[in-house]
This record gives sequence, structure tokens and C-alpha cells, in this order.
Amino acid sequence: MIKVSEIVRIGPVIPVLAFDSVEEGEAVCRALYEGGVKVLEITLRTAAGLGVIERASKIADDIVVGVGTLTKPSEVEASRRAGAQFGVSPGLTRELHQAAADAGLPMLPGCMTPSDLIQAISFGYEIVKFFPAQQAGGVAMLNAFYGPFPNLRFCPTGGITPETAPNFLALPNVVCVGGSWMTPKAAVAAKDWAEVTRLARASSKLGHHAAKAA
Repeated sequence: MIKVSEIVRIGPVIPVLAFDSVEEGEAVCRALYEGGVKVLEITLRTAAGLGVIERASKIADDIVVGVGTLTKPSEVEASRRAGAQFGVSPGLTRELHQAAADAGLPMLPGCMTPSDLIQAISFGYEIVKFFPAQQAGGVAMLNAFYGPFPNLRFCPTGGITPETAPNFLALPNVVCVGGSWMTPKAAVAAKDWAEVTRLARASSKLGHHAAKAA
């Protein structure tokens, strides 16, 4: 079982993905992989999510497919059966944490406040998702967290762009970022997979500080 600390070292950006169909999802995931992106977060925001996870998991031996937008314990086991290797949630409850532990699904739980962080630490997490990053204070908030939580590492997600991503990646407590800019709606609608691959390749070259997760 791959650990979250290993996953966040693979690339500087984890794409956050939602698809209208399984076929669309598979095509986008293949285009992202061709661009060097080997970690994917496929969300359950649409009905196609589990089907895309199943297909994307078979694209290559070194691809790491995660499930995103986990909010209910019942979603955890279904995602694991579909092939998810890790889970991402917008928030964290004891029930969700326990479901992930029972299913053997490594988690990147969403946190926004100091109380959220204290709870995550009490559950044993060393790396969390800071969400929604830009709306919750961005770089300044993460800088503020570093004082009271010097050993906690973050994957900020929400409102981050290719222009602002390097500012987050430069922080000592940030190991990678999440973003959706690699799959613009216009390119996906036009099935312009070459554009998705181009954006993925550019994102893979962003400054990467994931070694700080160790």
C-alpha cells in the first residue's frame, strides 16, 4: 500500500478531476499521464467517478489514482473496490477517518482551521489538504500555520492557478498542490487532448518541494 508521504513526492501538482462520462474521464486521464502526471484525484462529484477510477487505474503500472470529494463513510469501500489507492476529502470526521482506516485507504483529509488541524493530528495525520486554499487565506494562512504546527505538511487545493502555484510550493510546509487548470472545460469539450497533455507537461515542471514531507 502506497503511503500519502510517497504520493505527494511523485509530482508537484495533483489534478482535481470531475467528468461527465467514463469515456471522457479515461481520455483525459490518458492525456494527463502522457504529459507526465502520474497522480490523479478523481472526484465523486459526478456519477462517472467510480467508473473513471476503475479505468484510469489500468492505464499504467506507475499511475496512482485517488478518489476525491469523499464525504460519507459508505463511499470509502466502494472507491477502494473501484481501484482507488488513496482518498481525499474536503473535511474530516471521526467516522470518515475510521472508514478509511478499516478499508486500508490512505487519506489526505481536508482541513481549514486550527481546530481541524488539531483533530487531524490527533488521528495521526502528518499531511493534510488545506481547503479551500485561496479562499481560506492562501499563502499567508499557511505561513501562519507553520508556527504552531511546524511538523504538519500541506497540499493546498482550491483557487490555485499555474501562476500562483509556485508561491505555495516555495513554502516550507507545502509538499504539493491540487488544481484543476490542466483540464480546461473548453479543451475537454473539444476533445483537445493535446492541450491537456501540454498543460500537464508544464505543470509537471513547476517547482517541487515534496521532499520536505519526509
